[in-house]
Amino acid sequence: MNLTSLKVGAGRVAAVGGLLALTALLPWLTRTDPALTVLHARYGDAPTTPKQLAEVRDQLGLGEGPFTFLGQWLRGLAHGDLGTSWVTGADVGADVAAGFRVSVSLMAYAMAVAVLVAAAVCLPVLRRGRAEAPNGVVAGVLAALPEFLLASVLATLFAVRLGWFPAQGWASPASAVLPALALGLPAGAVLGRLGQDALPTAFAEPWVRTARANGMPRSRIAGHAVRRALPAVLPQAGLTVVGLTGAAAAIEAVFAIPGLGGTAVAAALDLDLPLLQGCLLVLLALGVVAAVAVELVRRRLLGPALRAGALPGAVPVRAGRRPAGYAALVLGAVLLAVIVWGLTRDPLQVELTARLAPPSGAHPFGTDALGRDVLARLGHGALRTLATAAAVCAAAYVVGVALGLTRWAKGPAEVANALPAILAGLLVTGLFGAGQAGAAVAVAAVGWAPLAAHTAALAETERASGHVEAALAQGAGRRHVLRRHVLPGVLGPVTRHAALRLAPTTLALASLSFLGLGTQPPTPEWGRLLMENLPYAERAPWAVLAPAAALACVGAVVALTSGAAKGRGELRGQPRRGGTRRRTEAPRRTPRERAGRNTGSARCVAAGSGTRSQSYEKE
Repeated sequence: MNLTSLKVGAGRVAAVGGLLALTALLPWLTRTDPALTVLHARYGDAPTTPKQLAEVRDQLGLGEGPFTFLGQWLRGLAHGDLGTSWVTGADVGADVAAGFRVSVSLMAYAMAVAVLVAAAVCLPVLRRGRAEAPNGVVAGVLAALPEFLLASVLATLFAVRLGWFPAQGWASPASAVLPALALGLPAGAVLGRLGQDALPTAFAEPWVRTARANGMPRSRIAGHAVRRALPAVLPQAGLTVVGLTGAAAAIEAVFAIPGLGGTAVAAALDLDLPLLQGCLLVLLALGVVAAVAVELVRRRLLGPALRAGALPGAVPVRAGRRPAGYAALVLGAVLLAVIVWGLTRDPLQVELTARLAPPSGAHPFGTDALGRDVLARLGHGALRTLATAAAVCAAAYVVGVALGLTRWAKGPAEVANALPAILAGLLVTGLFGAGQAGAAVAVAAVGWAPLAAHTAALAETERASGHVEAALAQGAGRRHVLRRHVLPGVLGPVTRHAALRLAPTTLALASLSFLGLGTQPPTPEWGRLLMENLPYAERAPWAVLAPAAALACVGAVVALTSGAAKGRGELRGQPRRGGTRRRTEAPRRTPRERAGRNTGSARCVAAGSGTRSQSYEKE
């Protein structure tokens, strides 16, 4: 076992232990009486007496402190006992196993949908086979669609009206179709966008020109390009597996599916610590298994070149087409005009006589359930929504890149990805109190994990490339290599990945606000508009479509902007037309040196990649 494996294992152990300890401290952090919460979970709003509270405290052993509870739970875990639920008294192991089977089945269906969507998104890039950055508008719009809105629309259309699929329950494979679509479409869009970002770089590598010159079929070149692009996407796919298992609480609630995500969220809200600990333990174990499997597949795809330092580094790609940039400007201008229009109206004025009124001259976007103008609330909520989401994405980006460049990031990233945002919100609320800042910290605390995984995958490939080996052989320091060789190949795609998560971050903030952990009503916010009006979606669809369309426009603008920008052109040297680089990595040599008489530097270069050494061997 090498040093890197030891660091990764130590990071996993420390992260899992820290999360379990924080979970045991949850009642004390939130300053909530667990006995009162448990009694309310058992008997609803029935009145409680001090005697009942004392009995529950003694029964649960709350008077002995959180670490005593954690120690007892760990001793039981060593004997295969996860304890009993504080609310129902049922065996935690049986409940967790039942929920895990359902969630894993749903995750498998959703991942199948996600893979198909990702393949469809990447297909145009494969068919073109060029080193040109795509616009990614389809992926951006799909990634911005709220999962719970998709679930509600699909359930209303295909289950209630058409009757093609069951509306609720988990009785047959047909029950998995609609929830799998609701989960798989946004997840597949994110994976497809990462693939769109990695494939043009693969097509820009020198081996593609050699293969075309030798008459290799385009389909075979595309297959090799997929093999080169997959290592950058696979870590995100592993995180998606865990996310679709534990963070599907909203979808499980819409379709009444008894899955592990809903069980964990209910246990967190009820402070049912044994059940919550059992759910988290299973999710963390799944995260570790998925991470190990992804790592094995990645190393299999990269092959001996990873160990030999012979991988080609990231190559610049051509900028996207100009019409994509113009479309982003037009769409952004339209969205800005709508926001300014809404700012001229009152978002808090209540007209009970105009509840759920359709669009009209007085209310161009209609009204909500309290008769408030939807356009006004959309405009006034834009700055708060987008500014908070952008700040969270920026913080997650900085933390993700910083940790992704280290050897310790894998374990904490797996743990953060397995942690439901609601549980993170409860922990942060206990430390900082409820409010917009606390919700932003909670979402950022789990939002850095996908960016760290993406950064780590790209950085590992860059460090194993021939130009880094050559730079080290010529005496370059590690800081110089990081700044001039590794970071330029990492920052571009990770920045676009962070921008792609702007809309999902907005929805995560809204879910915490809806539970009272974030922005408090009647403050307008796009995500809150969605969740408040979702029960009236069939009667008043305009109240839901307006914020959903705004989020989709934001996703489209981000996708078009990143597609119109250059790909990875900020790498070593300046890109030539056609995607090749000027040979600026070594000073120009004299004819005598070209003849091979100065053999010292030639041997240094020969230790690196054969692909990169061509820049030194021939002028």
